[in-house]
Amino acid sequence: MAPAPRPACSPGATATPTSSSVAAAVLASASSLPARRFLQLHAHLLRTGLLAVSSTAASTSAFLSLAAASLPSSRALAVLSHHLATPASLPSTIQCNSILRALSDPPDALRFLRRMRALGRRGNAFTLAILLKPHCALTHARQLHANVVVDGHLRDALLATSLMRCYANCGDGNGARRLFDEMPARDAVAWNVLIMCYARNRRTKDALKLFEEMRGRESEVEPDDVTCILLLQACTSLGALDFGEQVWAYAEDRGYGSELKVRNSLIAMYSRCGCVDKAYRVFCETPRKSVVSWSAMISGFAANGFGKDAISVFEEMIRSDVAPDEQTFTGVLSACSHNGLVDEGFRFFDMMRCEYGLKPNVHHYGCIVDLMGRTGLLDEAYDLVTKEMRVAPDATIWRTLLGACRVHGYVDLGECVINHLIELKAQQAGDYVLLLNTYAAVGEWNKVAEVRKLMQEKGMQTTPGCTTVEHNGEIHEFTADDDAHSRKLEIYEKLGEINRHLRIAGYIPNVSSELHDLDSEGKESALTYHSEKLAIAFALLVTPQHRPIRLAKNLRVCVDCHNFTKNGTWFNPSAGPEDNGVFILIFMIADVKAESFGIKLRKAYPEHSGNIPAKKVHVWCLWPGSVPSMIDPRFKPCIFWRLIRICRSSARTVNEALI
Repeated sequence: MAPAPRPACSPGATATPTSSSVAAAVLASASSLPARRFLQLHAHLLRTGLLAVSSTAASTSAFLSLAAASLPSSRALAVLSHHLATPASLPSTIQCNSILRALSDPPDALRFLRRMRALGRRGNAFTLAILLKPHCALTHARQLHANVVVDGHLRDALLATSLMRCYANCGDGNGARRLFDEMPARDAVAWNVLIMCYARNRRTKDALKLFEEMRGRESEVEPDDVTCILLLQACTSLGALDFGEQVWAYAEDRGYGSELKVRNSLIAMYSRCGCVDKAYRVFCETPRKSVVSWSAMISGFAANGFGKDAISVFEEMIRSDVAPDEQTFTGVLSACSHNGLVDEGFRFFDMMRCEYGLKPNVHHYGCIVDLMGRTGLLDEAYDLVTKEMRVAPDATIWRTLLGACRVHGYVDLGECVINHLIELKAQQAGDYVLLLNTYAAVGEWNKVAEVRKLMQEKGMQTTPGCTTVEHNGEIHEFTADDDAHSRKLEIYEKLGEINRHLRIAGYIPNVSSELHDLDSEGKESALTYHSEKLAIAFALLVTPQHRPIRLAKNLRVCVDCHNFTKNGTWFNPSAGPEDNGVFILIFMIADVKAESFGIKLRKAYPEHSGNIPAKKVHVWCLWPGSVPSMIDPRFKPCIFWRLIRICRSSARTVNEALI
C-alpha cells in the first residue's frame, strides 16, 4: 500500500517557487541593493530563467523600471537594451514612460526613446514631456523639438511651453521664438514663457516688444498679471522706467495693481531706476506687506546708497513682527557694505545666526567680504574666506575679493585669488580683466601683457560694455567707440562740447582706467568715447530740460566714467536763465556692486528721516540754472556740496553763491 502523500506545507517540504512569486520577492527587495548587487541579481535571474529576455510580462516591465531608477543611467540603459531586442519584447507606452521617467541622464533617455521608435513604439506627447528636463543640453532640446514637429504635437500647449523653457535654460532665445512661431495657437502661458526666456537671456528689448505684440490688434491674448511681473522684472534689469510705468498703468487698469507680487516687482523696478521715493510710496501703500515686500524695499535703499534708511526699514520690519528671511539679511548686509558700516554689518550677521537661527549662505558671506574689501580689510577678508566660512566659497566670493584687490592694489593677494578661481574651474574673462586692472594700477605692464597673452591662448573673449538709455519708449544701446547710431555726428559733437567745458571746470581724465600700455595722450583718447559718455551725450540731446536721465550699464562703471558723470552732472551748457532752481538727475545703474562717487543732494522721500551720505551715490544732480556758458574757475567740484547747500537754504542762484 503506497504511503499517503505529505502536505505541501508540512515541515521539511521544499516548495518550487513560481516565476511570479520570485519576481514579487525581487521587486520588494531589489530597490535597496547597491548597483553591483543589483547587476548580480539581474544576471542570476536571467541564468535561472526566472526573468525572460523577451517578455512583456508585468513583472519584467516592473523590473526594468526598477533598474532604470536604481542603476547609474548608462548601466541601466545596457540592461534595458539587453531585454528590448524585438518589437514583441517592448513594454506598453505607459510602461515605457515609467522607464523614461526613471532614467536620470537626458542623453541616455534620448537613446532609449530612439530604441523605442526603432521597435515601432512612437510614444505620445507625455513621452516627450518626460524628456524635457530642466538641465538638458541644447542639442537634446533641438532633437526633441524635431520630434514634437514630426509627431504633430505642436498643438499641445503644455509640451510646447515646456520645450520653450528648455530653450530658455540653454540660452537659445532664437530657438524659443522659432517654436513659438510654429505653434498654431498660443495662450498667455506661451507668451509669458517667451518673455521669461528673453528676460533671462538679457534680451530685454525683445521682451518689451512682445508686450506691444500682445496688445496689438492681431493678438488674441491679453497680458495677465504674470506678464506684468515678467515685464517689470525686464524693465528692472534695463532701467527702463518709462516703459515700466506703462506696464504698471496697464496692470492698474486691468485690476492687477492690487496683486502683491506685482507691487513687489514695481518696488524693485523703481528702486533699480533710482526712484527710491516712488518705491517707498508704493511700499507704504501696500496694505499687506509680505517678507518679500520688506526685503525689496530694504534692498532698494541699499542699492541706492541709503544704508541708514535700509536699516531703519529693517528695524520697522522687526517691530511689525515680520520675521526676516535670508533675502532680507542679504539686503541689510548689502546696505552696510555699500555705506562702509562695518560694526553694523557684523552685528546683523551675528543677529541672523544667533537670534533667527538662519545659516549664512554664500550671498551673506559675499556681503561681508565686500564690506571688508571696501574698507581695506583685505587680509582679514581672505582669512574669513579661507578659515571661517562654514560653506564652500564659490566663484562670486573670490571675484568680490579680487575686485577689492584691484581697488586697493593688492597684487600678490589678487594672484592668489585667481589661483583659487582656477582651482574651481570657474575663471572667466572678467576675472582676468580684474587682474589686468590690478597690474595696470601699479604699472606692471609686463604682467599685463602676460595675462593678455594667456587670455588669447585660452580663447577668452571679454563681454563688451554696453550702456542703454530709454527715449520715447525705445531703448538705445551704446558701446565704446560706437558709430552705429543714426545721430552719431551730433552725439560726438555734443560729447566734445561737454569735454571742453569739463576741462575748464577742472575735470582730468583718470588714465588708470585704461588698461593698454599707451602714453598719457593715447589713454585719454581711448577713454573719451566710452559707452557711458556716448549715452550721456545722446541723452542730453534728446531729453527735455528738467527731465531725469537714466542710464543702465551691463558691467562695472570705470573710475573715469564715474568722475566724468560726477563732474558733468552739475553743468548743462544749453540751460537758460529761466531754469533757475531746477535739478536734473542722472541715474547711473550698474549690474554689479560698484563703488559710487559724488554727492547725494536730496532725501529719498520727504516722509522718512535719515542721514544723507556725503559720498556714496547712484544719483547725481544737475543744476542747470544760472550757470554761465564759461564756468567761473571758482566753481569746482570740491566745493559743490557746500555751494548747493547754500543755494537751497537761501534760494539763491549759483552765481550769487559764488560771489
